[in-house]
Amino acid sequence: MSSSTNISSKQELVIEAGRTEQQYWKDIWRYRELFYFLAWRDILVRYKQTAIGIAWALIRPFLTMVVFSVVFGQLAKLPSQGAPYPILVFSAMLPWQFFSNSLSECSNSLIGNANLISKVYFPRLIVPTSAVVVSFVDFMISGIILLGLMAWYNFVPTWRIVTLPFFIAIAFAASMGAGLWLASLNVKYRDFRYIVPFIVQFGLYISPVGFSSTIVPDQWRFVYSLNPIVGVIDGFRWAILGGESNLYLPGFFLSLALVFLLLISGIWYFRKMERTFADVI
Repeated sequence: MSSSTNISSKQELVIEAGRTEQQYWKDIWRYRELFYFLAWRDILVRYKQTAIGIAWALIRPFLTMVVFSVVFGQLAKLPSQGAPYPILVFSAMLPWQFFSNSLSECSNSLIGNANLISKVYFPRLIVPTSAVVVSFVDFMISGIILLGLMAWYNFVPTWRIVTLPFFIAIAFAASMGAGLWLASLNVKYRDFRYIVPFIVQFGLYISPVGFSSTIVPDQWRFVYSLNPIVGVIDGFRWAILGGESNLYLPGFFLSLALVFLLLISGIWYFRKMERTFADVI
């Protein structure tokens, strides 16, 4: 009895500085069920009490594709890289819709979960990540339209289609990086709730969604690739269209470098601001 008392009396409680920081990435795995819950909740809420439900994920990109195909394909007669113009447009609509939806969802994700963030501890990175995953679900659903267009036009992709997961990963990195920046900034500066819709709308027209980036003059192609989503879209088209579709490698590598810079800096800034979220929000 005395020996056990001596052992218990010798036990010490050690408070180690920075332990939360060291365990942060392990905590993300420990809180994976919360991640699943947030993602599933957002998916259900998005289409709750809508007459046609998840079909909205198909209607919006389809109508945009129709408009762009008529304006740029039929009226402007822009080149389609040897593929039917609707397929050219929709192969860009997929990554653009994923990217733009991620920006919109991430920017409001922390504000929308303010009650949860202010009451309990969990890695805040889970919140914007779940928002990106919800946008990725829309991306996968919208892929049904692309398959339908290929069947309608009897379009068979080449071997390049096997590289598509690589470009999807780049699109995910771009969405995550930009989303983390906007999520962090929107907590501190609520002006971003008005700025984000403008960024999305403006970005649609300066990105090669309704047209091929090959129409950009050669002397401006590299500068045009400073828009990181340009490389993502060109990669999707190279993988899906095959044939006459070529990848402008200097611009693609520039966009790729910018995407990963955006991701790394987004994680850094989010982690820097994370400790103040509960107080500011």
